[in-house]
Amino acid sequence: MTRKTVLVTVGTRPEAIKMAPVIRALQADPDLDCRVLATAQHRQMLDQVLAVFGITPDIDLDIMQPGQTLSGLTGRLLIRLEEVLAAERPAAILAQGDTTTVLATALAAFYDRIPLGHVEAGLRTGDITNPFPEEMNRVVASHLTRWHFAPTQLAADRLLAEGYAPDSVQVTGNTVIDALHHVAAMNPDTGLDLDPGKRLLLVTLHRRENFGAPLARICDALERLMADNPDLQMVLPVHHNPNVRGVVNARFGGADRVILCEPLDYTAFVGAMSRATLIMSDSGGVQEEAPALGKPVLVLRETTERPEAVTAGVTRLVGTQTEPIRAAAQELLDDPAAYAAMARRESPYGDGKAAGRIVQTLRRDLL
Repeated sequence: MTRKTVLVTVGTRPEAIKMAPVIRALQADPDLDCRVLATAQHRQMLDQVLAVFGITPDIDLDIMQPGQTLSGLTGRLLIRLEEVLAAERPAAILAQGDTTTVLATALAAFYDRIPLGHVEAGLRTGDITNPFPEEMNRVVASHLTRWHFAPTQLAADRLLAEGYAPDSVQVTGNTVIDALHHVAAMNPDTGLDLDPGKRLLLVTLHRRENFGAPLARICDALERLMADNPDLQMVLPVHHNPNVRGVVNARFGGADRVILCEPLDYTAFVGAMSRATLIMSDSGGVQEEAPALGKPVLVLRETTERPEAVTAGVTRLVGTQTEPIRAAAQELLDDPAAYAAMARRESPYGDGKAAGRIVQTLRRDLL
């Protein structure tokens, strides 16, 4: 039997985390030839994750440029992907999530009539501008997808309601839980100088829609929490985007009990989540990962395309206004019952076996 080539594209750190278990499962399959393409939409953070999982890209577009625009990035990706597909001629392509890499991969696959598998399909906020541009990227990618690998039943139900064929939609669980189980079993260290006598507040901020006034209000809330809770230590890995870095460094650089650091590699970040008392984040992945570790998450966004954890009561959508953020965090820090209600080590996002289900579907349809 001739081995079928499956091309996997990754561009950012979250994509690499969530695709690493799929890549490893494909590489272990004797009948499928996995080819990994890194667009390097985010260079350094992508490389960190691939190294953790021992993955070396077969093709590296190295597409990232300083100050890149969405239009410029999309155009460069489409041109380069067209060249790659002409050379590789894969039987199928896999992409994950909602980035510009995913949008460009879906378009390039469609233009070349190559079937696309969308990992983590079916997430929606219903607002095409929020998150921006991710919501639009997901909607467009869905229209161009052959296999919709939905992380939850709710995501699958959305796809079915939008009219996609039932035989194209499969609930697999979220591959981030596969990756999390793999790394958490290592009991990873943070590499940070943490004070064991203080409670740890872990914060991540990077979303485009929070730039400007929302980010300033979030920082106001964090300043008040640190002032009101002398037993609290805050770790804030500072995203490389200058719209985040400038504000955060100005507010917290040199502040007492605050550790500002470069974005942590994935093992260190899992270690930080495992040691945190409370996590506050505008990240999508953190909403999925932290509940599986029994850590409450306050989501610093106005909407979320991951409502399953909110419904389960293990994350809370608190928006970007200062007082609601402060009040929600203070309640969890002060009230053991409220904290215990969220810290249940419950994940609505799967059992850690999603990658195997995805590979089995590809084997069924390609071989």
